[in-house]
Amino acid sequence: MQASSNRIGQLHRPPHPPATIQPAAALGVTPNPSKLFLEYMSKSHRKSKFFSTQFTTSCISTSLVLVLLGTIVLFVLIAQNLSTYVRENINVSLLVSDAVTGDSVDVMRKELEAQPYVKQVSYISKQQALEEETEAMGVDPTEFIDYNPFTASFELKLNAEYANNDSLTQIERDLRTRPEVVDVLYQKELMQSVNNNLRKLGIILLIIAVLFTYISFELINNTVRLTIFAKRFSINTMKLVGASWWFIRKPFLRQSLLIGIISAVLADALIFFALHSWSKMEPELGNIIDFRVKFIVGSAVVLFGLLITWICTYVSLSKYLRMSSNDLYHV
Repeated sequence: MQASSNRIGQLHRPPHPPATIQPAAALGVTPNPSKLFLEYMSKSHRKSKFFSTQFTTSCISTSLVLVLLGTIVLFVLIAQNLSTYVRENINVSLLVSDAVTGDSVDVMRKELEAQPYVKQVSYISKQQALEEETEAMGVDPTEFIDYNPFTASFELKLNAEYANNDSLTQIERDLRTRPEVVDVLYQKELMQSVNNNLRKLGIILLIIAVLFTYISFELINNTVRLTIFAKRFSINTMKLVGASWWFIRKPFLRQSLLIGIISAVLADALIFFALHSWSKMEPELGNIIDFRVKFIVGSAVVLFGLLITWICTYVSLSKYLRMSSNDLYHV
């Protein structure tokens, strides 16, 4: 009887309550949906940026603008080197008396080379002057007269900073004090004309450089603004779920630096290829477009690429971060 009642009690005993799922807070884990969402948005942005058409278009358009900027920098440097080249190839002829011969020629050459305004000195003897003039005129003057009418001379090439009329006037005055000097000859009108033309060219290039720099900045700025405009709602969503401005800016700024680097490399490649082809056609350009010019142009393109894209991205992002949700529909 006892055993029967026990079995009946077990049959009517209520079942064990089902195991309850403990909330995450009770387990010591506090999920943050906002953080998970932000991480998802950031990762999706990083994964898509390398293969998006927008990213490729931004790189190509930015590189073309950087080619324009690099070309302006190149022309400015070429103008400077060309100015130096022209100034340093204007001759000053120092006619000397017949008493300057033998060892006195070497002594005078060394004295002239020691002067700070002299870049190069060459000596032309009376006989060499006669041969050069005979070849130029096609007639030997000694066939009509019994002596060599030409005078030995030192041909001076000055450093560029002394190739102006004011400096040359002082140099001429100092050279004429030497007893062995008969005359000092140089083309004053040519010197004045060269300096005036180079000054005008410098002003024109400066204006063009400022104008094209502004145009390049605006073109890159528009490219960056269009890229961020397409993602303005994603930016606003991240802001609404509590993301900080710096967290939102970080992937965009990282992308802008990457675009700047890739665009600068492409622009430098195009510029250097053009310079290489140009130098093959005109070998004398090697005297004007040297390694220093190429290095400055390449560095300037990289610097412009990084700075302009970063600044434009930062400014454009700040604009959309300050906007309310309603304002985004009326941009």
